[in-house]
Amino acid sequence: MEKNKKKKNKWKRYFFTLLLLNVSALVIIVLLIFWPVNHSIVPFSEHKATHESSEFIIRTTKKNLNELINAYMYEYLKDSKHQYRVSLDEDVHLIGELPVFSTTVPIQVHLEPIVQENGDVILKQKSISLGLMELPNKKIMEYMDKYLPVPKWVSIDPEKEEIYVAVTQMEIKSNFRVSVEQMDLEANNLAFKLKIPYETLGIETLLMKQP
Repeated sequence: MEKNKKKKNKWKRYFFTLLLLNVSALVIIVLLIFWPVNHSIVPFSEHKATHESSEFIIRTTKKNLNELINAYMYEYLKDSKHQYRVSLDEDVHLIGELPVFSTTVPIQVHLEPIVQENGDVILKQKSISLGLMELPNKKIMEYMDKYLPVPKWVSIDPEKEEIYVAVTQMEIKSNFRVSVEQMDLEANNLAFKLKIPYETLGIETLLMKQP
């Protein structure tokens, strides 16, 4: 009789222990469901991007870039009396003509491209000739600055004997922004950074999901 009573009390303890565990688990689940949300956590639909654009690196070759430059220059100079073109080889080779004494004289300039931190390019003059005329480099670049038609984002500096190409200031109809990342002509390694504003694609703000 005493043994049966102890056995019965033992099963009661097991029952109440199991019941307590189940009640505790239920309380924890309820707390997790109904516990107030931390106000510092913003719902997904309210998250906004810290940037308003995306950037892509585009790699190309001298041949492709050369074709693009000269296609642009052809369109830009189609109503001009004086034509010139660019040839990319081990350096930037500008070939054209300038008006001198009521005639035109062929001009050739070899330039070294130096990429700037902001993505623009300085074309540093390496050698320059104006027909058979023997003139100082500075004087020839003064003629270039005066007579050579260039886009407004290109400026010729006779004092420094260089041409500044503000690639980042180019006006592109798509509203994209271009900058030069790398221009190693000898290794045929050319890279450009293309920045695409979201508004250009009709996206006001990019939604970001927090981890």
